[in-house]
Amino acid sequence: MSAVKRRALELGIGVHQPQSLKSPDAQAELRDLELDCLVVAAYGLILPPAVLELPGLGCFNVHASLLPRWRGAAPIQRALLAGDPFTGITIMRMDAGLDTGPMLAHRELAVADRETGGTLHDRLSVLGAALIVESLDAAAAHGLAETAQPELGVTYAGKIHKAEAVIDWREDAPLILRKVRAFNPWPVAETLWQGTQLRVWDAEVAAGPLAAGGGPSPDPGKVMAATSAGIDVACGHGVLRVLRLQLAGRKALAAGDFIKAQRLEGARFTTP
Repeated sequence: MSAVKRRALELGIGVHQPQSLKSPDAQAELRDLELDCLVVAAYGLILPPAVLELPGLGCFNVHASLLPRWRGAAPIQRALLAGDPFTGITIMRMDAGLDTGPMLAHRELAVADRETGGTLHDRLSVLGAALIVESLDAAAAHGLAETAQPELGVTYAGKIHKAEAVIDWREDAPLILRKVRAFNPWPVAETLWQGTQLRVWDAEVAAGPLAAGGGPSPDPGKVMAATSAGIDVACGHGVLRVLRLQLAGRKALAAGDFIKAQRLEGARFTTP
């Protein structure tokens, strides 16, 4: 039961959950509602043409990126993985394509220094909620100007797969850090230690000789230091300081608490 369904039931609003909007029965059910508008957010499916034509004001999508950048399923994580300094919300009128419809409104948001997939999702949800209300009020009052999406700058945010969260320590520390943050809270960046899954929930790029540049590390995945400040792991270039981690079947711990029970200095993290 989603948050939307729970809130609707609390307010006594009817909830319909058709398996597919392609079926004639589902379309008839929507038609009987005599919709003014239809709004989707993270819906994941393309609405059939017959459904797009039903609402008087049209069908609106609350999309978590500044279109045309990051069309598709996972715009929040893809923006973090790419190191985008800004993202935002776009309200678009839906058409038959994948996030290709004309733009009606947008609002920009700066990505914070320690942003994670979870924190960015929550900030964008508040922004998107406010912007769709403004847009619907404007559409009902006097209509909204439409702007076609430019072809220049189109990128696609493919669905996230768990395999992407596996850490390859041969990669550079800033890239691994972006994965740690993008994949928090799901699917969570992970590595292996002594054959056991070790999830990395929080990290930062460490200062020091390896972090300052120069040649590649001769020993990616090696734990260079393990202190209450964090667990420093050599990467392809630079050092990642792990701040919060979790052994399979255990709770997540700050690095300082983790090393009280586990000896890590000189250990090696490997790729599953």
